[in-house]
Parts: sequence; C-alpha cells; structure tokens
Amino acid sequence: MSTDAILSLLPGNKADLLAGIKSRQMLDDVLLEMLDYCCTTFYNRDYVSASVLCKPVLDYTWEKLNTGYWKDVDINWRYVYTIGSAVLSVSKYLTKNDDSCEDFYKELMKTVDTGILMGAPVLDNVLERLMCAFNDIYKEFTKTKQISKRKLIVQNNEVVEKVKKCKSELKNEKLHVDSNREIRRCCCPSLETFQSQYLTSHTPVILTGLMEHWPAMTGARSWNLERIHSLAGHRLVPIEIGSKYTEDNWTQSLMTVGKFIDKFIENSSEDIPTGYLAQHQLFDQVPEMKEDIIIPDYCYLGSEEEVDINAWFGPGGTVSPLHQDPKENFLSQVFGEKYVRLYSAEFTKSVYPHDTMLLKNTSQVDIENPDYVQFPLFKDACYSECILKPGEMLYIPKEYWHFVKSLSVSFSVSFWWQ
Repeated sequence: MSTDAILSLLPGNKADLLAGIKSRQMLDDVLLEMLDYCCTTFYNRDYVSASVLCKPVLDYTWEKLNTGYWKDVDINWRYVYTIGSAVLSVSKYLTKNDDSCEDFYKELMKTVDTGILMGAPVLDNVLERLMCAFNDIYKEFTKTKQISKRKLIVQNNEVVEKVKKCKSELKNEKLHVDSNREIRRCCCPSLETFQSQYLTSHTPVILTGLMEHWPAMTGARSWNLERIHSLAGHRLVPIEIGSKYTEDNWTQSLMTVGKFIDKFIENSSEDIPTGYLAQHQLFDQVPEMKEDIIIPDYCYLGSEEEVDINAWFGPGGTVSPLHQDPKENFLSQVFGEKYVRLYSAEFTKSVYPHDTMLLKNTSQVDIENPDYVQFPLFKDACYSECILKPGEMLYIPKEYWHFVKSLSVSFSVSFWWQ
C-alpha cells in the first residue's frame, strides 16, 4: 500500500486530528503540549522524530488509564491514546526498511491493537481502519510463507492431543450429570415456540441443530487451533491468568493470540497457571472470524437490536465462577465441551452474592468445594446442569446464576441480548 494511501486514513492536518479530543479540561497541559509537538512533527513529515515523540505521550497516558478504576477514567484520556497510537503506527510503517521482517508487522499491529483496547473509537474509527490496512499488508507479506503445523488440531469437533496430557484435564468422576437435573434439549424450535415455552417463562434449554450451517463448524473454514492461529494469531488480546477471577492471585496480561495458544493451550507443563481469553469482543477485532458465525434469530425477539458477541477460548479447566448477567444469553459451543450449572434468580439469597459492588453479581460459594457451614442455604438450592457439546447452544435466561467449567480445550461464543 502506498504512502499516500496510508496517510489518507488519517485527517489531512493537525487541527482535524486533534479535534478527536472532545474536551481538554481533564487533560494535563504538559501532555497536551507533548501531543501537539508530536503531531506537528508528524505533519511536517518527520516520521522518525514523530515515532520517538509518540512514545512519551503514550507512556504518560498509559499511567493515567491504569490509575484507579477504569470506569472513572475520563474518556478524553482514551481519545489521546487512540490518536497517539495512530500517529505512532503510521510513522513506524512509513519509516520501515525494505527488508522488514514478519516481526516488524506483528509489532506494528500490536501498537494498533493496544490502541484499540486502551483507547476509544474516534475519527471515524481510525484505528480499526488502520488495522484493516495493515492486516491486508501483513497477509500479503506472509502469503508465500509456510504456516507451521499446530501441535493440537481439531477434527470432527474433537480435540486431538499430541502432548502427553492436556493441562488441567478433569477427572472422569466429575463429569457425571444427574439425569433428573439435566437441562432438556430442543432441536430447531420456531421463534414462536422458543418465545412461548422458554423465553417468556425464563426456562433454560439447549438448542440443537442451529449451528450446523455456521462456517466455523464445517468445511474449509471450520475452527480449530490452526485456523484460529492463522486468523488471529498476531492480534493482541487480554488474557485472564489464574484459576478464577475471584482469587487473589488472579491477574490479566496483554498478549497475542498466538502466544496465548503456545503458552497456555499447547504447553503441557503443570508449572504455569491457567490462561483464559474470556468475555472478549474478539469478533470486532477480527471481522473474518465474525463471518464464520451467525447471530441466532431468537436474539431479535428482544427489545434492542444490538447483540453483544464475546469469545471464550482456553484449555481444559478454565472456570467462570457462579455469577449472573443482566442480559439473555446464548452460550454457543464451537469445539470442546463445558460443564454448566444453573440456579434461577429465586435462589439468589442461597448462593450468597459478594457484598462489594465490583463482585455483587458473583457468588461467594466455591461450587466444586462448597462450605456448607459458612453457606448453609446453598445446600438446598435447586439447580439444573448439562455438559454442553460442540454444535449446541445453551439459552441462559437473564439473571440466572451460572457456573461454567471447560472439560477440554474449548471455544465458545456468547450472544448477549435483551
């Protein structure tokens, strides 16, 4: 792609670029001076200097974004991070060497992805448009390169291991589902049937036969580790590290999908913690993956058109503690299996939600090792359960408490709607 084509993705002058900042009242004068000088240098076409000047702007803004609670950060700090990331990535690209290697393009897209994750949409989604351009360039660059075989592949929706043992593999005795508690299955119900029998009554159900026509489930575009790596391996994502988000040692780290697969899925070592790509809008980052899935028609029975689509990807043993969400949910299993347990909202008192605002939607009870002395009401709380298999879609009514544990390497897609 030509220099002019890349530059055309940004505003034509400094004033229009900085207009992406909606209000300067909450920003520091020092930061604004740094950003102004950086942008002046960029539009003077001194791209080497602009690259250098961008870095302190981004470092300064990064500290602001990571101080206190994310929800309390003024949106204009995120706008600054977006603009800085755009200028830095374009400057890097325009000063590349003719012999730039694959690592250069990966680092370039890491810069843009970090801006997408930490910044906010501005200037007609400038970072998304830059990512599309850089991604096309990267694909062309790697077209003739041989893609290495992954150690794990998925055939006929079964994960085939080439390592001795999959990390966090569950014991067979924990896979039993009580037939009296098992969530019923229903094949391709009509919209009217789903609404009358399940949605209106807030009744969980496993829907079958609805994912067979997804490209992600069949044919050349069916998802396995190799395809996910080829589509998204170079994209930067937030990874949850630790057994569950309620634990003190739980943390998050930004890394590429490729590194995540290598470190947390293909690595059979018992010395590393569990890693999980959880509740992430991967499909907004990687439109090619969104083309492989289909939003269920039932989502449009709600009052709002927008459907929140999230990816859940990780090794066996990943856990989402017992919690509830404010929206209806279709948890759709692409490959691997998951154990799911559900409690209706009427048992909220029995599952002992946390007292803090941050975790008020999460139970204090450890489902796998419940303390009935500390939580006596939990013992009598009624629940339903299932093992969700590839091609199945579990309807979880809004405010239903649900616990989820992967029984193998797994990829799920959730559709939240209301």
